[in-house]
Amino acid sequence: LTFFLFSFFQYLLSWQYMIKIITVKSKDSLIPYLSRAKNDLAEAIFQVIPILEDVKKNGDIAVRNYTKKFDGIELKKVSFDPKELVSNLTQEQKQAFEVAKKNITEFHKLQLQDGVEKEISGNRLGFKFTPMERVGVYAPGGKALYPSSVLMGAIPAKLANVKEVHLFTPPGEDGNVPDSLIYAAQISGIDRIHLIGGAQAIAAAGYGTETIPKVDFIVGPGNRYVAAAKAYLSGIGQIGIESIAGPSEVFIIADETANPEWVACDLLSQAEHGEDSVAILACTSQELATNVSNEIEKALRTRTKRKEMKEAAIYNNSAIFIFSNIDECIEFSNEFAPEHLEIITKNFEKDFEKITNAGSVFLGSYSPVAMGDYITGTNHVLPTAGLCKIYSSLGVDNFRKRITYQEVRKDSLKNLYPYVKILSDLEGLDEEHGTSVLVRTL
Repeated sequence: LTFFLFSFFQYLLSWQYMIKIITVKSKDSLIPYLSRAKNDLAEAIFQVIPILEDVKKNGDIAVRNYTKKFDGIELKKVSFDPKELVSNLTQEQKQAFEVAKKNITEFHKLQLQDGVEKEISGNRLGFKFTPMERVGVYAPGGKALYPSSVLMGAIPAKLANVKEVHLFTPPGEDGNVPDSLIYAAQISGIDRIHLIGGAQAIAAAGYGTETIPKVDFIVGPGNRYVAAAKAYLSGIGQIGIESIAGPSEVFIIADETANPEWVACDLLSQAEHGEDSVAILACTSQELATNVSNEIEKALRTRTKRKEMKEAAIYNNSAIFIFSNIDECIEFSNEFAPEHLEIITKNFEKDFEKITNAGSVFLGSYSPVAMGDYITGTNHVLPTAGLCKIYSSLGVDNFRKRITYQEVRKDSLKNLYPYVKILSDLEGLDEEHGTSVLVRTL
């Protein structure tokens, strides 16, 4: 009896801690997964406002105090010229960065475009692009280093001809700039490294301090406090941001052709980012769902690095959904608007045509998210938490402003004045708006 009870308890325990498998019979079961990462941002904003105000008022002193409080580091120096630092990476490590730089550069060059000009109704109209003066790139630290984020932020900024690019990143455990970040900064064109992280880094970027110049725009992923600081400062017009980033997420659409082990690996690769990461599989097969779940459990037993973090993400935030057909999977994906979307289906090109909302899409069995994270050349700074419905991946255009212009010709002025008169009358602005055109026709 004791053995039976023990075995039954072990069964219940293992069942409780397996990834959720949900057969979708109504859209109600999907709702909790569509409201992700938004609920706690307001709370985080209230928590970071005092930090932002302190840095605004006290500058470098506040930055040093928060670094000591949150990172346990008493900074001797806050800012560094990357050219004066030495990186102790191996040649193989440096080569990996060089290949990534080459691919990222080539891909982002595709986004460069010149201004356009056209004559419309007799007038010369057009637009031109001008770069921002000074921008910031945020690279997280703490649980993991993200030198790849330095490349993703700095390279498109430099291609856009931004004058100054500043890197904000937490100090390493020894209080110095980690070797990988030094080299990434050097080869991507970073002009200055500021060894601070968290909300205090965003505050320093937004307000400036005695040693840190204010930047116009800041990009890059971070934790909920970084996201909250970016949201608040952009909301009051203090700094521009690419989007409000939440926890990392992957959404996989798969059919019976998918390899369960590979799918499990891709789900776990996002769980590896943090306890709050989200990993979703949408499929049409109970067999695939079961096999992927089993492969996840096998991997968690044998690959124990960051095990508790991966388990928390998989068991608390993630799920496998079984739909009646692939079109329903696609419909859910478009509503979810994932940061990373993998399409592992027999007809992935046809299925991709139906995708309307996603940050970056990975097509076919041989396209794991990790390839885009590091080496293919696409940008891994992406909208999360459903914001792919309104934002795009980071690119050259984020660092440039589009200025429109027009030269109105005299003949066109006369021809179009009657319409200006009608429209300005409708808006009650005819006395000055209309007159400003009329006097030029006389």
